[in-house]
Amino acid sequence: MGDRITYVGLDVHKEGIVVAVAEGGLRGEVREYGRIANTPAALDRLMRKLGGEGVRLRVCYEAGPCGYGIQRHVSARGHECVVVAPSLIPKRAGDRVKTDRRDAAGLARLHRAGELTAVWVPDAMHEAMRDLVRARLDAVHALRRARQQLSGFLLRQGCHYGRPAWTKLHCRWLAGLKFEQAVHHIVLEDYIAAVDAAEARRDRLTAQIEATLPDWTLAPVVAALQTMRGMALVNAATLIAEVGDFSRFANPRQLMAYLGLVPSEHSSGARLRRAVASPKPATVRPAGC
Repeated sequence: MGDRITYVGLDVHKEGIVVAVAEGGLRGEVREYGRIANTPAALDRLMRKLGGEGVRLRVCYEAGPCGYGIQRHVSARGHECVVVAPSLIPKRAGDRVKTDRRDAAGLARLHRAGELTAVWVPDAMHEAMRDLVRARLDAVHALRRARQQLSGFLLRQGCHYGRPAWTKLHCRWLAGLKFEQAVHHIVLEDYIAAVDAAEARRDRLTAQIEATLPDWTLAPVVAALQTMRGMALVNAATLIAEVGDFSRFANPRQLMAYLGLVPSEHSSGARLRRAVASPKPATVRPAGC
């Protein structure tokens, strides 16, 4: 006789985890276990208590800001653990009650029924590379914001350069500006310092991506992408870090659905309404400059 299967639903938060348990079988009991701390030690105690001899645990929780640490920790202990796509969780119409305990119980029940959709979980190195390219993108946004603030200040003071900005000539022009109020010189120097700091941060993270890339398992894919016209190292690394291994998609339709590049249609009767495909926000971020 095989091992008994117990399904565990976790509603994960920063400080704690609400746990619900569903016994195997379609009519098995679904019960609330309680709340535990969101720490490795508390998870180990939970696994030991629920996963006794002859019991296999199948754990699930929603993808969220707490990342994949729980999935890796539970999997390392020999139990199955999946991270669920929140947008694909079945919901009953008219259900307006939402609590942590109901969410955990619902996850356990739906996981037992096989109605949950698991997301792809990257390995630790892939996630680290993705965090690195996202940090560089944040630096690019900070640089753009700092430049816009400087340009807005100059516009209010009636200073117009009239040529391509952010070149060496432009920096020399900024250094030679004169104002009637001495305070404006202090403001200008502060804005210039903010732009210089943002540029240094962007360049530092770009160099770090180049240094880290050879140790990444998907480095050959990044190198292959760079053979395409207009695809430099940072763009290629960003695309692969966000999408992951392309072989996990069975066909191009799945890849396009992941990116959100699928046309939509909402037609009824004589009315025909179609929408152009548009990418999902933040699915694949532009690398920036």
